[in-house]
Amino acid sequence: MSEISLQTPLRREDVRSLKIGDVVFLTGDFVGTAGYPTHLRLIECVERGEEPPVDMRSAAFFHLGSMFREASGRIEAVYVNPTTSTRFNAFMPRLVRHFGLTALAGKGGLDDACVKAMQEVGCVYFSMIGGTAPLLTEGIREVVETGWNDLIMQFRLTRFRTEGFGPLTVAIDAHGNSQYEDLTRSALDRLPSIMQDLNESRSR
Repeated sequence: MSEISLQTPLRREDVRSLKIGDVVFLTGDFVGTAGYPTHLRLIECVERGEEPPVDMRSAAFFHLGSMFREASGRIEAVYVNPTTSTRFNAFMPRLVRHFGLTALAGKGGLDDACVKAMQEVGCVYFSMIGGTAPLLTEGIREVVETGWNDLIMQFRLTRFRTEGFGPLTVAIDAHGNSQYEDLTRSALDRLPSIMQDLNESRSR
């Protein structure tokens, strides 16, 4: 496990060099949203051959909500807080492939179809811990732009500018290795012995 500082936009060679468990801090821009309707609109853009209001090409795309305010002519983030990525499993393979996304992030991981798309493109998934929201917010320097402003603030497609944003832990690498798959397999391997112990305790 290593602690690594990276600059966005991420280079594919840097993405493919990351390993499960690496801790990453990012400087530069990423695009974020917590919105299910936002993902629906992104898919509509793909289907219509249109570009979304915020550039997604080769972007780092993070599943997180935010609150921000305007101060001294700049938009400042009050807080950012990661949300559960698995809610967006149905959308992500297509978005990863179409936009050539370099990184995803959120809580809870993504399914096998997403992992396959990430492997094809060269994209990594970072795990963000909800309890670190104050620390993550410290890494936000400003909100550069927002799109689909008819949506509530947390659902808008938002470009954040960061410096030392993290900690982000590599939980799915660009080679198809998934920490979540490993944990699931380990749990399933242990299930028969757990069930046996439970049945024996009931028969006593």
